Amino acid sequence: MTDFFTDYGVVFALGCAGAAVVYGLLITQRLLAKSPGNDRMQEISGSIQEGASAYLKRQYQIIAGVAVILAIALTLIQNIETGIGFVIGGVLSGAAGFIGMNLSVRANARVAEAARGGIPPALDIAFKGGSVTGMLVVGLALLGVAGYYGALILFDFSDREAVDALIGLGFGGSLISVFARLGGGIFTKAADVGADLVGKIEAGIPEDDPRNPAVIADNVGDNVGDCAGMAADLFETYAVTAVAVMLLGVLTFQEAREVAIYPLVIGGAAILASIVGALAVRTRSGNVEGALYRGLAVSALISAAIFYPITDWLMGNLSLKAAEVALSDSVPTVSELWLCALIGLAVTALLFVITDYYTSTRFRPVRTIAAASETGHATNIIQGLAQGFQSTAAPVLVIALAILGANELAGIYGIAVAVMAQLSLCGLIVALDAFGPITDNAGGIAEMADLPQEVRDITDPLDAVGNTTKAVTKGYAIGSAALAALVLFKAFEIDLAEEGHAVAFNLAAPEVLIGLLIGGIMVYMFAALSIEAVGRAAAGVVEEVRRQFRDKPGIMKGTEKPEYGQAVDIVTKAAQREMILPSLIPIVVPVIVGLLSVEALGGLLIGVIIVGIFAAISMTAGGGAWDNAKKLIEDGAFGGKGSDAHAAAVTGDTVGDPYKDTAGPAINPMIKVANIVAILIIPIIT
Repeated sequence: MTDFFTDYGVVFALGCAGAAVVYGLLITQRLLAKSPGNDRMQEISGSIQEGASAYLKRQYQIIAGVAVILAIALTLIQNIETGIGFVIGGVLSGAAGFIGMNLSVRANARVAEAARGGIPPALDIAFKGGSVTGMLVVGLALLGVAGYYGALILFDFSDREAVDALIGLGFGGSLISVFARLGGGIFTKAADVGADLVGKIEAGIPEDDPRNPAVIADNVGDNVGDCAGMAADLFETYAVTAVAVMLLGVLTFQEAREVAIYPLVIGGAAILASIVGALAVRTRSGNVEGALYRGLAVSALISAAIFYPITDWLMGNLSLKAAEVALSDSVPTVSELWLCALIGLAVTALLFVITDYYTSTRFRPVRTIAAASETGHATNIIQGLAQGFQSTAAPVLVIALAILGANELAGIYGIAVAVMAQLSLCGLIVALDAFGPITDNAGGIAEMADLPQEVRDITDPLDAVGNTTKAVTKGYAIGSAALAALVLFKAFEIDLAEEGHAVAFNLAAPEVLIGLLIGGIMVYMFAALSIEAVGRAAAGVVEEVRRQFRDKPGIMKGTEKPEYGQAVDIVTKAAQREMILPSLIPIVVPVIVGLLSVEALGGLLIGVIIVGIFAAISMTAGGGAWDNAKKLIEDGAFGGKGSDAHAAAVTGDTVGDPYKDTAGPAINPMIKVANIVAILIIPIIT
C-alpha cells in the first residue's frame, strides 16, 4: 500500500482537487437555475456584479505589473522553475477569488427570492453559493501544488528541487493575497463607513436604503473584501502550508518522496470529507448556525478518521537524515503524527468557539459594549478597545498549547502536521465566510427592491449569522497564519544552515533584537497605513453622498435616482491607489534588512509573527464585537434604533470597520509574505 501511495499519491491528490472543482461547477449550474427574482432585484444584483467585476479586473491589472517584475527577479535570484511556480500561484489564487466572487454576486438575488419560501431554501442557496468559493480555493490550491510538484518530478527534478520551486508558487499566492485582502478591505470599509456616516447618522435613513448613493458600493465591497479577499488569503495559507510541510519533510527524513506526498494526500482526503460536510448543511427547524457548524463537524470527524490510515501508509517507516538537519532526537511514530493532526483539528474548533464568544450578541463581550453605548460614544469606544485587547488571550494560549503539544509529540515537524490538518478544512471555512456577503447582499436587495417584510424577516437572521461566521473565520485565518509562519521560519533557519550560515537567533544579540523591533514596526506601520487609507477613501465617499443629497433633493423624496456608479468609481480608484504602499512593506523591508544582516532578518521574522498575531486578533475580534453591539441595539436592546445608544454604537462600528475588515485580516498574508521573501532571498544574503 505504501508503494501505491508513493507512486500514485500525487494522482490521488489531483483527483481530489478535481473533485472540488467539479463540485463547484455542478453547484454553480444548480444555483444559476434558481430564480433571480423580479426585474428590480435583477437590476440591483447586476449593478453589484458590474462594480465587483470592474474592481477586480483593475486590481489584477495593477498586481500583474508588480508580478512581472517579481517573476523576473525570482528567476534571477533562484531559477526559472521558481519563477514559473510564482506565476502559477498568482494565476490560480486570482482565479479562485474571481470565479467564486462571480457566483456570490449572482447568488444574492436568488437568496432574497428564495427567502419568500422560508429559511431552509434561502440557507441552501446562500451556503451552497459560498461553498463554491471554498471548494475552488482548496481545489485550485491543491491542483497547483500537487500538479506542479508532479510535473517537476516527471522531468527528473529531485524532491528537494521540486519543493524549492514550489516556494515560488506559495509566494505567487501570497502576493495576490496581500493585495486582495488590503485593496478589498479598503474598498469595502470606505464604502461602508461613507454610507453609514451620511446615510444613518446625517440623513437618518436605514441601512441599505436605496436613496443612499453609496449603498451599491457598500454591497460591492462586501464581495471584493470578504469573498475574494478571504479566498485569496486562505488559498495562500493553504498552498504555503502544504509547501512548508513538504519542505520540512524532505529536509528531515530520508524517505523524501513519501513525506513530500503526505500533506498532499491529507489535503486531498480532507477535500472529500469537506464535500460530504457541505452536503450535510441543511435545516428544518430554522437553526442556521447549528446547520452550518454541523457541516464543519461532519468534515472534521471524517478527516480525523481518515488521517490515521494515510499516516500509517506513508509515514510508518521513517528515518531521520543527517544530524545537522534533524529536528528531533527520535523518529515520530504514526500515532504521534496522527495526534498532531488531531491537535490541528482541535485548534480549529477552539478558535471558532473563542471568536464566537467575543463577537456574538449572545455573550457578555458584545453586550458590555452595547451597554456602554448608553453613556455615550467615548464609553463605547473604550469598552470596544478593551474587549479587543482581551480577545487576544484565549486564542494565543490555545495556539501556544498546540505548539507545545505538537512539538512534544514530533518536534517542529509535528507542528507542521498540525497546521496542515487545521488547513485541511479550509474549503468549508471559506464557505462559511462567503456565506456572509451573500446573505448581507440578499438583505440589501430585499430592502432596495421593496420586498415584503416577511422576506426581511428571513434575510435578517441569515445576515446576523453571516456576521458571526465572518468573524470566526477571520479568527481561524489568523491562527493558521501564525502556525504556518512558525513552520516557514524554521524552514528559513534550516535553509540557512544548509547554505553554511547556521545562526542561533539569540535575543541577547543586538542584531536580532534590532530586527525584532523592526518586525514590530512593520506590523504597526502596515496597519496604520491601511486604516488611514480607509479614512481617506471614506472621506471621498462622504463628500460624494453629501453632494448628491445637496444637488438632487429629489433623492430623499424618491423622485430622483442616486448616481450609484459615482460612489463605486470613487472608492475603486482610492482602493487601488492606497493599497500599493502598505503591500510593499512585507516585500521590501525584509530584503533591505536581510542584505544588511542575516541575524537581523531572523529577528524581524520573529517580531512580525509575535506582534502580528496580537494586532490581528485584537483588531478583528474587537471590530466584530463593535459591529454586533450595534446590531444588538438595532434589534431593540438598550433603546433600539434612533436612540442615543444607537448613535454611539454606529460610531463604534464605524471605528471597528477598518479594524476587522481591512488592517486586521491583511496582517495574515503580510506575516507569511515576509517569511517567504526571507526564504527566497537566502541565495543573495548568504
